[in-house]
Amino acid sequence: MAGKPHRLVFAKRRLEELAIPSAGRVYYYDEKCPGLTLCVTAGGSRVFYLYRKIKGRPVRYKIGSFPDWTVQAARTEADKLKGRIARGEDPQAERVQTRCEATWGELFAYWLDYARRHKKTWQEDQRLYGKFLRPLATRQLSSISCRDLETLHAKIGERSGPYQANRVLEIVRAAFGKADRIGWRGENPAAGVAKFPERSRDRHLQAHELRPLFEALAAEPPLFRDFFTLALLTGARRSNLEAMRWEDLNLAVGVWRIPETKSGDPVLVPLIPAAVNILRRRQNEADSSPWVFATRSKHEHLVEPKTAWKRVCERAGLTDLRIHDLRRTLGSWQAALGASLPIIGKSLGHRDGSPATAIYARLTMDPVRDSVEKAGAAMLEAGGQLTEASGGQADEKN
Repeated sequence: MAGKPHRLVFAKRRLEELAIPSAGRVYYYDEKCPGLTLCVTAGGSRVFYLYRKIKGRPVRYKIGSFPDWTVQAARTEADKLKGRIARGEDPQAERVQTRCEATWGELFAYWLDYARRHKKTWQEDQRLYGKFLRPLATRQLSSISCRDLETLHAKIGERSGPYQANRVLEIVRAAFGKADRIGWRGENPAAGVAKFPERSRDRHLQAHELRPLFEALAAEPPLFRDFFTLALLTGARRSNLEAMRWEDLNLAVGVWRIPETKSGDPVLVPLIPAAVNILRRRQNEADSSPWVFATRSKHEHLVEPKTAWKRVCERAGLTDLRIHDLRRTLGSWQAALGASLPIIGKSLGHRDGSPATAIYARLTMDPVRDSVEKAGAAMLEAGGQLTEASGGQADEKN
């Protein structure tokens, strides 16, 4: 039970000499700063509070422990709090709200649940969070400033490049855009961070680079050799190729139906004879797995073969070449051989409706297949692979 309050002019020595109560607590009120209180407990603690009525209810707002807080510092803080109260603010309510405020980790958990239902690339968001954003997990949302994100964005840009940094910034901006769903009403700190300029990438394999590539692939295990070769010959996105299923292939007519792509629509991919030969061989050697590129990983199929790709590029002496550049290579060779933009877009599964792809829906598979076959044959010939990859078709024609 609280004891009767005492009034005195606070001073360091006087507060140090205050007796410790045998039980409970005793309150002392500063006569020089109305409302400033020192609570002395039986445990020996001495804590400054501001005692005030806020919206008709008595509130003790904790300032800090004595002697960590000096008398003068406590008086200054008490005056600041009284000024805020006079302006209609409620420091105690704000403090409770801050204590209950959501953290970045909680916001991202909500965002990821939302992204799973609405974004096809949610797994990439999860990966980027684990790599770059997890250290912020315990930070309350109000403590994350625009300056914090500018610093993080710059650091990622230096270490991992501007594209990666911009993707991380987009995730933070999108997640904060949903923060009101979990009760937070603050501003979006990512809104004021400028993205790095991005230049469209045009890297693709030139004719003189194809032979070293195929020679490097020949030294790889069949899993990686076939994967990278099919990436080149189909122009498919890495994620679609990794998740290729036997049930989606019609090798008799040379068509791969991707049930769902980045655009959200199914896509038919023509398979040239060299690609069909690779798939038939894999099919003959396959077990009961539904995946063409089956592995024993938790995903059950190939995912992110970056280590193997790095090994291939180093062996082939190829620089600044990414797996996605294989997709761009097919389109570039099609263009070099005279294919139209709609044909190229159709073969790469681009979304209908853009200026370059508006007439895709009216195209048949025949001109697309012809374009892909021409480009594939040209690449294989440049790489010294035409006879081997064609599976003896030249002999059959003779």
